Amino acid sequence: MADVASDARVDLAWASAGEIAAAVAAGRASATEVIEAALARIAARKALNAFTAVVAERAGAKARALDEARAKCRPLGPLAGVPFAVKNLFDVAGLPTLAGSKINRDRAPAVRDATLIERLEAAGAVLVGALNMGEYAYDFTGENVHDGPSRNPHDTTRMTGGSSGGSGAAVAGGLVPIALGSDTNGSIRVPASFCGLFGFKPTYGRLSRARSFPFVGSLDHVGPLARTTRDLALSYDAMQGHDPDDPVCARRPVEPSLRALTRDTKGLRIAVAGGYFRRGASPESVAAVERVAQALGAARELELPEAGRARAAAFVITTAEGASVHLNRLRTRANEYDPAVRDRLLSGALVPAALVQSAQKFRRWYRARVLELFADVDVILAPATPGPAPLIGQQMFALDGVETPVRANLGIFTQPISFIGLPVVAVPVPLDPLPLGVQIIAAPWREEVALAVAHTLEQVGVAKAPRPRIANGE
Repeated sequence: MADVASDARVDLAWASAGEIAAAVAAGRASATEVIEAALARIAARKALNAFTAVVAERAGAKARALDEARAKCRPLGPLAGVPFAVKNLFDVAGLPTLAGSKINRDRAPAVRDATLIERLEAAGAVLVGALNMGEYAYDFTGENVHDGPSRNPHDTTRMTGGSSGGSGAAVAGGLVPIALGSDTNGSIRVPASFCGLFGFKPTYGRLSRARSFPFVGSLDHVGPLARTTRDLALSYDAMQGHDPDDPVCARRPVEPSLRALTRDTKGLRIAVAGGYFRRGASPESVAAVERVAQALGAARELELPEAGRARAAAFVITTAEGASVHLNRLRTRANEYDPAVRDRLLSGALVPAALVQSAQKFRRWYRARVLELFADVDVILAPATPGPAPLIGQQMFALDGVETPVRANLGIFTQPISFIGLPVVAVPVPLDPLPLGVQIIAAPWREEVALAVAHTLEQVGVAKAPRPRIANGE
């Protein structure tokens, strides 16, 4: 590690993906050194319970191949040597795809990686393992009854948020600079908020979901979590492109976002979501949104029409579609589910078709009304979560002055957005004692706008992924 240690600009635990790739390309660090250091951190920080599997041999072989390519002056790719990990619902060749469940441990190992893993590795990134998650992605807490809860690096007694809880813990804890998650109702944005990270949910259909375990086909998104907007853009650009293996993946050309990060955002029309998005927010969440709005000069407030009904309709579609994926397992192995997940899936199997049809009809109406707003604004700001991370195991919290179940209500501000597939960047606002996220919401296919606004906030210091306590050995 001599080359790395002598270069003060490269701190492998907390360097960004861009910094790591630049160091590997310049020979200031070898890919092997980078990956060995990442594997050592994963082993040392097991208390975060972020990983369910580590692929050390595979990662070492990939790193050595990158080092050999550099020695022969071959191109390495924009993510050369960057360690990354994926929520364990993505297929990883040689591992059973768990999706956070006990039942799936009986599955045969995957024979091929998920498309997004293939694309990231084609860009030079190195997969180091699979990450803990809520069972079958039906979770907002980051707690798993089979593998234990992921733990928040800012306070290990608190939730990471879910269902991409291991993804949040791994990136916020300095194990990897980039992790992949999925977001059906908020499962990237909730962990990003609680763990103090940048989380990115592109437009529905933008990134391939091929060879990932489904939850709700009409709502499932996939995307990255990272500590900088540049790392979001680097990984997003590497993963873009149509994939015939995912029937809903859009036939759109790759639209690079990295250069767009530095666009001038002063002329953008930015509004704050009021009404529903203010009533349930804690004082901390309100403060986070106000800090972001002030930095962007956003004084206008608007209301998303019927956002509360949108959340209710999202619940109906989620439980009904989710149940349809699990009918055979519910018939034959119901006692092997997390009881909370099982009961919601069973209730979904009993939802009348007429109610689902009504929810879908409302969804079309709601999407049209929200898109009308984007004729007059470019970006909408909203809290990502109703408050900071609850304690692990906490059952109730105050929501608009009323004691409310935690598990079902951490996504109250994310569900009305993913319900209609809008692109969102969740940005971390460092507050004392815990960070909180703010959603930067753009019109469909305008990911570069949301990323540019997030980058502006990062540049002025309003949005920042804070260094957690674990960084100080706590």
